[in-house]
Amino acid sequence: MAVLVLGLDTTVLNVALPTLAADLDASTSQLQWMANSYNLVLAALLLPAGLLGDRFGRRKIIAIALTLFGAASLACALSDSAGQLIGARAFLGVGAAMIVPVALSLITVLFPTDVERKKAIGFFVVANSIGMPLGPIVGGLLLDHAGWQWIFYLNVPIALIAAIAVSLLVPETRSSRRPAIDWLGILLSSAGLASLVYGVTKAGETSWTDGMTVLFLALAVVLIAVFLLWQRRNSDPLIELRLFGEKVFTGGAVLLTVSVFAIFGLLFTMPQYFQGINGSDALHTGLKLLPFIGGMTVGAKLAEPVEAKVGTRLVVMVGFLVMAAGFLLGAFTDLGTGYGYTAIWFVVVGFGLGCSMPQAMNAALGVLDPERAGTGSALLQAFRQVGGTVGVAVLGTVLNSVYRHNVDTTGLPAQAADAVEKGLGGGLAVAEKVGSADLLGDVRDAFMTSLNTTMWASAGIAVAGAVLAAVLMPKQATKASQEALMGIKQDA
Repeated sequence: MAVLVLGLDTTVLNVALPTLAADLDASTSQLQWMANSYNLVLAALLLPAGLLGDRFGRRKIIAIALTLFGAASLACALSDSAGQLIGARAFLGVGAAMIVPVALSLITVLFPTDVERKKAIGFFVVANSIGMPLGPIVGGLLLDHAGWQWIFYLNVPIALIAAIAVSLLVPETRSSRRPAIDWLGILLSSAGLASLVYGVTKAGETSWTDGMTVLFLALAVVLIAVFLLWQRRNSDPLIELRLFGEKVFTGGAVLLTVSVFAIFGLLFTMPQYFQGINGSDALHTGLKLLPFIGGMTVGAKLAEPVEAKVGTRLVVMVGFLVMAAGFLLGAFTDLGTGYGYTAIWFVVVGFGLGCSMPQAMNAALGVLDPERAGTGSALLQAFRQVGGTVGVAVLGTVLNSVYRHNVDTTGLPAQAADAVEKGLGGGLAVAEKVGSADLLGDVRDAFMTSLNTTMWASAGIAVAGAVLAAVLMPKQATKASQEALMGIKQDA
């Protein structure tokens, strides 16, 4: 329930943006910050939040986090201005940052055997991912039959029920020694990750050569470099750099990042295709994404027994190659493509993700010392968060640049041409306003070219994931993970 509500919140806001713009008189910049404030706080607090569970007790922290998440959702619903909602969304990011790594560290501690942990991770991945298409479905229903406030009110009972369930059903666990609080490490890592997310977000909004983009990306590199140097010198660091000496952990972290990066090719482009090209509303867009979740669920379930027979490396490699095949099928989508074809390649991509992501995550979690499960899990989630943010920015840049290169704005006034070049939504609006069938056709064709190119890029990323899996994944994660875990315990 904890991770489901986070996945739901990831996409439910997108459906309500037009309504929020009207009801709260929000500018485009303010609408962007309603999403960005959440992402920035989430990225900045992931690493220290993992430490809290190790130090004060994982059950206690996740119950507090869920309560905070519910309270922040209530604050969002009660906001009567754009500024208030941006602040409440940042508060929501605090609760989310505490939930994600602690929930994952609980899996590591409560399910020590490889078989149990794989099943638990499968639930974690599916529950988190299923919230993404559920967001537009639930959001669309609530916007049709209630106000935008109800997309936030919905979180309140779910978060509180989850907090009560955690308190009653989950045993308390914490590190046998109370890890010291690395205040300088927290400051450097939080500032570095926030700068990285902000810089990459700005790149997606403007360009990679924009002055603010370059400034914040450079600042992120400096801060993260200083953070890593400090972690090497500090006797009780925020993160265990020794983990990166473990090939299995490093491989799992990298492959987790690559899989999230690639999948945003589907999650970022296809909702625009359904709504802008096919004319679907938010509710039907969410419903059309469900085959992806179905494929992922089946892939995660079938990968478990297969991995026991053929090994982790082969399963993860095949998973990435299946993802690549799905994206290649998606690259041939055109204006006349029926939904049946789309549903097929959605299932293929989801199946590949279900085979690769849980297995890579399990391999990485297997090397974590239960004493520092929270900080190790937080590190994995930081990679995952950065992978998603960079994926949106990079694939968004591909989508937008190819679209701008192919759309013809000859003869349009400067303001109208600028609106057309900003994206599919602006192009369709201008074409409708001027009543030009030629411009409408040109905008649609340009977007389809950019969508196909983005799918080719996602396929390439998935193939790169297969190559990395061949290099970084052990033949069988169970044995490698146990050996690595024993080594870390002996070192400790």
